[in-house]
Amino acid sequence: MNHDDKPLIVQSDRSILLETDGPRFEDARDSIAAFAELVKSPEHIHTYRITPLSLWNAAAAGMKADEIIGHLRAFSRYEVPDNVLVDIRDNVARYGRLKLFKKEDGGDLVLFSEDSLLITQLLGQKSLQPYVSGSPDGHHIFIRPADRGNVKSALIKLGFPVEDLAGYVEGAPLKLALRETALTGASFGLRKYQVEAVEAFYMNGSNHGGSGVVVLPCGAGKTVVGIAAIERLQTQTLVLTTNTVALRQWRNELLDKTTLSEDQCGEYSGDSKEIRPVTFATYQVLTYRKTKDSPFVHFNLFDEGNWGLILYDEVHLLPAPVFRATAALQARRRLGLTATLVREDAREDDVFSLIGPKKYDMPWKVLEKQGWIAQALCSEVRVPLPHDERYRYAIADKRGKFKIASTNPVKTSVCETLVLQHKDDNVLIIGQYLDQLTVLAKHFKAPIITGQTPNKKREELFAAFRSGECKLLIVSKVANFAIDLPDANVAIQVSGTFGSRQEEAQRLGRILRPKSAGTIARFYSLVSRDTCDQDYSVKRQLFLTEQGYRYEIRNADELETAVPV
Repeated sequence: MNHDDKPLIVQSDRSILLETDGPRFEDARDSIAAFAELVKSPEHIHTYRITPLSLWNAAAAGMKADEIIGHLRAFSRYEVPDNVLVDIRDNVARYGRLKLFKKEDGGDLVLFSEDSLLITQLLGQKSLQPYVSGSPDGHHIFIRPADRGNVKSALIKLGFPVEDLAGYVEGAPLKLALRETALTGASFGLRKYQVEAVEAFYMNGSNHGGSGVVVLPCGAGKTVVGIAAIERLQTQTLVLTTNTVALRQWRNELLDKTTLSEDQCGEYSGDSKEIRPVTFATYQVLTYRKTKDSPFVHFNLFDEGNWGLILYDEVHLLPAPVFRATAALQARRRLGLTATLVREDAREDDVFSLIGPKKYDMPWKVLEKQGWIAQALCSEVRVPLPHDERYRYAIADKRGKFKIASTNPVKTSVCETLVLQHKDDNVLIIGQYLDQLTVLAKHFKAPIITGQTPNKKREELFAAFRSGECKLLIVSKVANFAIDLPDANVAIQVSGTFGSRQEEAQRLGRILRPKSAGTIARFYSLVSRDTCDQDYSVKRQLFLTEQGYRYEIRNADELETAVPV
């Protein structure tokens, strides 16, 4: 084969350059996505980086160093640098070099390594010393069970991820079965990739399974994977969600698709405090406290139920206090669900050590090709900033510049053009700033949902949108997460959270559920030209580019004659 046909260039700084124009681009992208992280993605050359965490996730998923190196060599135009090969072998070998077991007498946990020098090295680490209760020889360190999470978190920061084989409490039993036909009348059955995700998490009940993260795009049925995991384990479960609307969608889905009854499902939110065999709680209520320095009022929920499984929806949004609580919950099985493991606070290593490694990941474009999520076209529409706004922008500070660019009043007329083009579609206008969204709601005489909208009103508006009674809905960032709007097929993003990659993915996800008529979903991002808004949009698009989506760049004045696909 001609080496020029190979699209990868692997560099000694562990970066990977991937050319997008060749015929092997997609195969190469899908191969390296399992063990490398996307850094940037302009039109012709994408840059990835191999990191310890990306390699540990690959190792935890069963990839061997030789397999990773084989992928690189298959697509690399030049020889893979020797230091990169050594680094891959070293980091992959680090996963499993430390194993955590339960002592046979049921007392302390045991951290074990065949490498006595490594044990000696760890015993000298100040960050680990508070958790060590003894070391009888050069291969074992005794750890108190209560410190299981703290030890794993400390060790991953030292560069040594722990393979946790200490097992789990079974929790109180809970009998339930999946329905063959949902109560709504729709036929119901697990898709092949959903079965694979559950089995990758469960691993036949062995200590190698039972904690970890499943990564699937919005619209691919992450909720169904969670429900199937509960059914697989047959145990009482605590489900943590982003907000009350998402909580009730989870409860409704569980009642619709399993044999559980309403009195077996409890809501633990700002409106209600029920603890039942399956209890749904919000992150907000768990992190509530009366003052900044007072204890978290509702953390006792983690201990009040005999949970055999704790399920974290949208795990990439897990608040720091819930991370701290999770450190003490290592004896319970933990399943994280997300569309992206990207965290804007760079705490992916805490997800790895406290929730568990990535157990299953399915590329978005693969599911699109199989018809499980809608085909989507993404457009960045560049909007001019008016002259008077340009002066305000020039003298504003950094945060002020971003708000002026984001709330550019010309975006309203661009929205009007797009809404008119898509008058027969189900359109969401999504934004960050409430004053901007209020102006849009008045302009279009359309309903608006923000953080101040009561839950009952939110549910009514979402229901009207699902039924087709409402064709245009204005939503703030409260609609980013875990909202089921299956018929939405157009999203217009007027403003976002700086360069948040996870937000861009979540917002596209609102329109990815497959459409009955096979309609193509359209995602428009309105960006003020030649401003920081344009700079941040490049960062926001990064995750979706990694998944295979490309943004066409259009100027606002080109929309007048554009015909929607």
